Parts: sequence; structure tokens; C-alpha cells
Amino acid sequence: MKMMRRENLAAAAPLCGIAAGLLLGLDAHSQPAPAQSPPVPSQQQSATATDPQYIMPDLAESLAERWAIKTHWFTLKFGESIVVDYTGFHQNSESLSQVGKQDDQWQAREVRLDVAGSIGSAYKVKYYVNASYNGFDATSDKRWNLVDLWLAFPLGCRDTTLTVGKTKETFDYEVVSSFVTLPQQERILNPFFTSRDVGLKLTQVLANKRMTLSGGVFSDWWVNGSTPKNGGADASARLTGLLWDDPDRGRYFHLGISGRYLSAAHDTLRYAGRPESNVASDYVDTGNFPGDHAWHLGLEALWSQGPISVLAEYNRAWTESPATRNPQFYGYYILASWVLTGESRPYNHATGYTGRLVPKYHWGAPELVARFSRVDLDDETVHGGRFYKTYLGANWWMSGQWKLGFGWGHTWLNRFGGTGITDSFLTRVQWVF
Repeated sequence: MKMMRRENLAAAAPLCGIAAGLLLGLDAHSQPAPAQSPPVPSQQQSATATDPQYIMPDLAESLAERWAIKTHWFTLKFGESIVVDYTGFHQNSESLSQVGKQDDQWQAREVRLDVAGSIGSAYKVKYYVNASYNGFDATSDKRWNLVDLWLAFPLGCRDTTLTVGKTKETFDYEVVSSFVTLPQQERILNPFFTSRDVGLKLTQVLANKRMTLSGGVFSDWWVNGSTPKNGGADASARLTGLLWDDPDRGRYFHLGISGRYLSAAHDTLRYAGRPESNVASDYVDTGNFPGDHAWHLGLEALWSQGPISVLAEYNRAWTESPATRNPQFYGYYILASWVLTGESRPYNHATGYTGRLVPKYHWGAPELVARFSRVDLDDETVHGGRFYKTYLGANWWMSGQWKLGFGWGHTWLNRFGGTGITDSFLTRVQWVF
């Protein structure tokens, strides 16, 4: 997405209730984490299983344990994620005229190193630092990019946490979860969120770990060299709940609602998105248009019946832009997944999303995936285009750390008075610990 705009624990216990009250005053709510803040890809809650000596051994975990530091007042553990893609495209003539030629290419989709741990003894403050390596990108002028940098402070009880720093906003299931754990290879609702920002985030786990609630305010104007007046700011919140939960058999039904207020930077808005690809051009793009702010709504549902699951999301944006008649935009998808060997994704009750799939057998776990999605950025006098997309994929989770994924996508783009068709083929290898 591109958007311009943008120890006295007994005495402290009442803070839990105060925190909950503050969060309930926000629009919509979410991605909580208890005293341990949102887990990172290398620390996702996963199914417990003895190592069945996978075809692709999980060697890195032993190295991470060897390098880890564990003392009474300080802990540190390293993690990493390497994701490499090859994407091929086939376009009709109308697509070529709409978005230009999409080049077949390799990409180091993600090469990250992270450090996580805690500081303190009785009162533990969690920390997390995550940096991505850009040295493989010849056009990048910085070899390293700081992705996450935050501290998480427990507020008097295990289930209430204040996170400060650069972190994820509390909006949209695809964003708050990690893309390396999802059935699909890439996100589709990019126009409606900013992945990370600098700010404050309050999170809480409720109802005997059947609900999560979080909200935050974010603005990186000082990082981008702007001013508070022109730099823009976001406020977001997310609430999730389980209608039923049978973790031993991987059966649960999750619902969520989230809201986001976007203050436009320099009184300018822009929505743009790619068709489920990290190397494609922006197929839909409103361009810059005048606006003061926008409101976003997110709805999400996840049903799991053991190895079969269905995930659906809907996002809508209402813009305050009288000059363009206050256009509204929306996007949605519905996805079905089937793990052929019977495993299910473990549900993380502290964050309101699922963790990494861990195979039960030494040959791994094959998974079939199908998704239909739509993104519409056409309304009133703003003509950003709209597309529909079907996606069929297969994942081979070779171990708890390795995955080989394949996906075919078929995109219909309605823009500039025509319908362009693009077929994309993605192959992915990922190693995460």
C-alpha cells in the first residue's frame, strides 16, 4: 500500500481495568499480546510435537539456543527469516497497455535478522529489534532497514501490555499476523493499511483468553523529517473473539472487527495496491487526491475444523475529500485451506491470529489453498481501477522452519476503459526460525 499521510504489583493491578476501559473507548479493536507482546515470525506459537526427523532438518534452532543469553535479569535470542521468490507473468495486450510489462524475476522477498528478549527480574520488559537486509537490491541506497524496534511494558498484570516504538498497527488480520505463517503467499488488501509505524499500542487479553483487544496511535513524522501538523497520524484498534474453541482438535471459530483513522499527510490521500505480488506494479492506484482524513473498517472471520480452514476479510475506506465527492473504496477476499496430512494451525490466544504450521510426519505437510479476492478503488471522481483475482496454491511445509510454496494467480483488471488479464506464477522457498 501507498498512502500519503501518513515492586508493587498489588498496587499496580488496577491498571488492568483502567487499560481495558481506555481500549473499549476506541472504535474497533485488537492484536493483543499479554505480557509478552506480539510474537515475531521466529517466535510464533506453533503446535507442540516431538521432532520426527524431518526431510529438511531444523538445524537452526539449536544454533539459536547455543547463542542465546539467559540470566536472571536479561535474556536474548536470535532469529532470522529468509524468503526467496521467483515470479513469472503472462499478460494480454490490454494488461500491457494498463500497467506495462511485468518482468519475470527472482527476489529476496525477505532477509531479516531479529533479536528478542527481556530486561528485568520481577518486572520484565520485553524488547524486539528486527532489521532487513537490502544489499541484494541494486537500487537500494541502504543495506539495512530497521523494520521493528519496540519495548513492551506489562501494566500490573500478565494480560495488559503497553508497547512503545516502531511496531505493527492494530488493523487487518493479514497485517497483524506474519505473512510467513499464512496459507497464501502474499497479502491482497495493501491499499487499506500501513504495516508499521512509530507509536504507542495498548493490548489486553480478555474473557479467559477467548478475546483480544488492542488500540494505538501512530505517527512517524519525526522519522520522515516532517512536522506534526503535516506529517499525518493514525489511530487504530482491533477486537477479536472466539465463538468456540477446541485447541486439542484444531477446531475454532474466530471473529474480529477493527477500525482505523487516517489523518492525511499534507492534506493528500493516495490508495494503491499490487495484485498479491511483491514485484508487480501497482495495478490499482488512485494517485494523489486532496483529502483531510479517512476512516477504515475491517471485518475478519476464521473457521478451522482441524486440517480444513476458511479465512475471510473485508476492508472499507470512507474518505473526507469534498473536492472528489468523498469517494469510498473497498476490498475483500475469501480463502480455503486443506492440510492433507491432518495438521491444523495453532491459534494464538494472546494475539488473535494463528501461528506456524508444524508437520507431524518426517516428510512434512502438504497444503492446498484457493482464494478469490477483489479490490475496488473506483468511486465518484477518483478512478483508481478495480481488479478481481483467483489464486490456486500448494505449500509443502517441510518442517517447522522450511516451506516450499507454489501459486498461480489469474487477475482481471478493469481500468482505463478496458479489461487486462494477467497470469502470475510464484515459487517460494522460506526458512524461518
